[in-house]
Amino acid sequence: MEILKDLLAAISGVLNALPQGLLALTFGFASVPTAIAFVIGAFGNAVTSNVAVISYQAETITLAGTLGKNLRERISMIFFGALIMLIIGLFGLLERIIDWIGPVITNGMMAGVGIMLAKVAWDMAKNDRLVGISSFASALIVYVATNDLVYTITISVILSSIIYFFVKKGEQEIKDNAPKEKLVLQKLILNPMVIRGALAMVCLNIGANIAFGKINGDIASTEVNVDTITIISSLADMGSALFGGGPVEVVISATASAPHAVWAGVIMMLLMAIILFVKLLPKIGKYVPSASIVGFLFVLGAIVTLPDNAAAALTAESGGATWIAGVTMVVTAISDPFLGMLAGVIMQFLLGIF
Repeated sequence: MEILKDLLAAISGVLNALPQGLLALTFGFASVPTAIAFVIGAFGNAVTSNVAVISYQAETITLAGTLGKNLRERISMIFFGALIMLIIGLFGLLERIIDWIGPVITNGMMAGVGIMLAKVAWDMAKNDRLVGISSFASALIVYVATNDLVYTITISVILSSIIYFFVKKGEQEIKDNAPKEKLVLQKLILNPMVIRGALAMVCLNIGANIAFGKINGDIASTEVNVDTITIISSLADMGSALFGGGPVEVVISATASAPHAVWAGVIMMLLMAIILFVKLLPKIGKYVPSASIVGFLFVLGAIVTLPDNAAAALTAESGGATWIAGVTMVVTAISDPFLGMLAGVIMQFLLGIF
């Protein structure tokens, strides 16, 4: 039974990644080179026993895709941003940041991410109401009945995808990107726009790696070293970008709730690598609408992540904890974890003065 749950969790992680993978293709990122990133991630997690998987992340894909004028600029942003993050991880700076900012800001960031996930789910559901409602309803019912994230994402994604298939049969969200699906070493460039984009991705990933890494650790009931996952995701990004692939970052995954979280994550990343290597992403992706994951995102944000972290942040005994936590949560929810962390630090500093 535990092995079955591990496999279900891995498949659920793949289903969660497919819509973001399709988004990456729309910005011109090739899928075959991105498989390199998933192989690096699988190897890294297996060696380090890390439960936090790397996968397609909509935020970084959108950031690189919109800031870069062409594919060459986009992959250069990803590569140099990952290189900076690799240095940060190798020197153990993220764990030092966590120790420095303290538990109030850390928990506030995680609670803010919970609000953010719920808001993203709601917005996605509004764009595809039938799929969104079916995903919402099934996810809530399954989670309340089982208290299990693996069953929640599996059933809600499959059920809403079946509904999508029969209602919008024959529709395809993107065109095949076959001409770009070759492992060709790309030439990187360095200009002001690339530098700006790389630094923006660093800021986004510092906050996301801390918040997402700790959330995965909480789900798996284990300690997660944020610097370790930063090193793994940075190497994966660099390997992908060198050949024209898209960014892959630390994500909150149902594999963290599997009985054997490490190996469920490894299997998930290897499955994604196979799908990308054999160019199945566009074919499979048209049957899995992006709105199929809204139920899982809502449950993960509003029920699993927000309550405990918000309570821990707001009830801390340190002076001004409620103010610091409130500012951190709200800014994280309306922007990103890095700005939320920065706002919390500023609030903490001001309270220390006055």
